[in-house]
Amino acid sequence: MAAKSARSRPSDEDVRQAIELLFFTYRDFTAGADAILATKNFGRAHHRVIYFVGRHTGMAVNELLSILGITKQSLSRVLGQLIREGYVLQKQGARDRRQRLLELTAKGRELEKLLTTEQRARIAMAYKAASATSIAGFREVMMGIMNDETRRRFASAPFKVE
Repeated sequence: MAAKSARSRPSDEDVRQAIELLFFTYRDFTAGADAILATKNFGRAHHRVIYFVGRHTGMAVNELLSILGITKQSLSRVLGQLIREGYVLQKQGARDRRQRLLELTAKGRELEKLLTTEQRARIAMAYKAASATSIAGFREVMMGIMNDETRRRFASAPFKVE
């Protein structure tokens, strides 16, 4: 019990180091994908759309908006470009024709694989070097950083869109 209470009161230095770890990890985690995206005049928003549409084939545009937490205008610009350039396909819903359902094209699946191969390898390598306890602790800390709504969504594995 003492370990839990000591752990729940991190020093300011611990918190600052965590901020730096997140910053440098995200920078290194996204560097390879950013370089690929730049060759196509795409940015990280394009990557997020490609990733989540690939992960949840047939998701509605509203679901994607909810996951990304961006405005319709921002998504429209990015999604429109991905559709025009043949990475994402948009279909009408079978039950509700107003609904727009998204899926990756073969070109989109190829890009998604290219963008995430290095990222998956980095995470797999880190997990391989870590203990099961460390991996569980990592997940616990990451979940603790998320806001309540995101945490509730993500906690139901696999991540589900609503």
